[in-house]
Amino acid sequence: MGIRLKNGDQVCIVGGGPAGSFAALHLLRLARKANLDLQVLIFERRNFSTPGPAGCNRCAGVLSSRLLHGLETLGLSLPAEVVQASIHAYTVYLDGEPTSVEQPDPGRGIVSVYRGGGPRLSPNGPVASFDRFLLDQAIESGAQLIPRFVRRITWEGRPIVMISGKSYPADLLVLATGINGRSPLDRAFGYQPPPTQIMAQDEVLRPPEWPDNRVSAYFRDPPGLTFGALIPKGDYLNISLLGRGLSTEAVAEFLEAQGLAASLLPGSLCGCTPRIAVGSARGFYGDRWVAVGDAAVTRLYKDGIGSAYHTAQRAMQVAVGEGIAAADFRRGFLPLCKSISRDNSYGRRLFNLWALTLRSARLLQAWRRATQSEARLNPEGRIHARVLWGMMTGDEAYRELFWLAVSPRAAMSVMKELWQPRD
Repeated sequence: MGIRLKNGDQVCIVGGGPAGSFAALHLLRLARKANLDLQVLIFERRNFSTPGPAGCNRCAGVLSSRLLHGLETLGLSLPAEVVQASIHAYTVYLDGEPTSVEQPDPGRGIVSVYRGGGPRLSPNGPVASFDRFLLDQAIESGAQLIPRFVRRITWEGRPIVMISGKSYPADLLVLATGINGRSPLDRAFGYQPPPTQIMAQDEVLRPPEWPDNRVSAYFRDPPGLTFGALIPKGDYLNISLLGRGLSTEAVAEFLEAQGLAASLLPGSLCGCTPRIAVGSARGFYGDRWVAVGDAAVTRLYKDGIGSAYHTAQRAMQVAVGEGIAAADFRRGFLPLCKSISRDNSYGRRLFNLWALTLRSARLLQAWRRATQSEARLNPEGRIHARVLWGMMTGDEAYRELFWLAVSPRAAMSVMKELWQPRD
């Protein structure tokens, strides 16, 4: 006989970021449709309205069009004060030379948000938080917030969530703790967090002349940099750097290497070095428990919040519709997680292909000219722009982008420019 949720059961969601809030929203919505009365508790000690790292989940905060569509299916509309910028284009700087990459499909908008209350040293005070908005929506839908630190989660025939001075038995535990802290699960659960990579972030004031709807993207410098971006967020610019072997002074080195240090004074408002997941966890579900979001599996480099939405949605569909035994999650939830991991393998190939292009001056110039030439075409014909846009925003599956990047049409356009005689 399987294990099913029943009326009066208590569901404990540990972590109140997007993964936890999405889990609560999906669970409560599905439970109402199934005439199931559940008590849903969200354990989150942080106040996401607090400026700086103390109230932030430390993320670049770009929401893909796929995620925005997901919010609509939940009946949610982002308040105007939460949206810091609507992004319409990227300017890609290669050896100091800019290449404009316009949004391939104007109907698929992306926006930037703050996960917490804005920069720690903000001269303008706190800003509206996306994570706070989501958590408030979960509470309005019927979840109860427990603003306490979870010290430990033990197993006594079911998960037991322990805070200082009190414990909560969970008929279902949802682990939504992300990867920037120690997992509270006891070893008996067999959970192993995903592998991670450190990135560097900071916030600076946005100069008046800096566009408020365009992301600036940089590659190669300083050494080890995979990708660097300056993302407009209202009065500020978010600086996000991804790479291997980045030093503790990575942001300062990046600004100096790209010739930006002088124009972005007075300097740092909120630096941090968060971890991002670059693989999937192991043992991330069992009888009466399941991990979602970064704690389970996420999309490589981009659209982690979108992955939180989809993993939370599928896990809660299984919990309400199929059961909460390990076999139920293995049958109904694991296939989605494997599909994300498979797509990430195409993402690695795609980023390796881009790294190969960056290492060859001739190939890079040919790619740049091919991208500029296709700007005259209709949006569906702009292959190189679509691939780069998808890589930088997470707005399209890596598998589709990879096969588009190596398609005969894409290869021929670069080869044509590569062998075109130049004066």
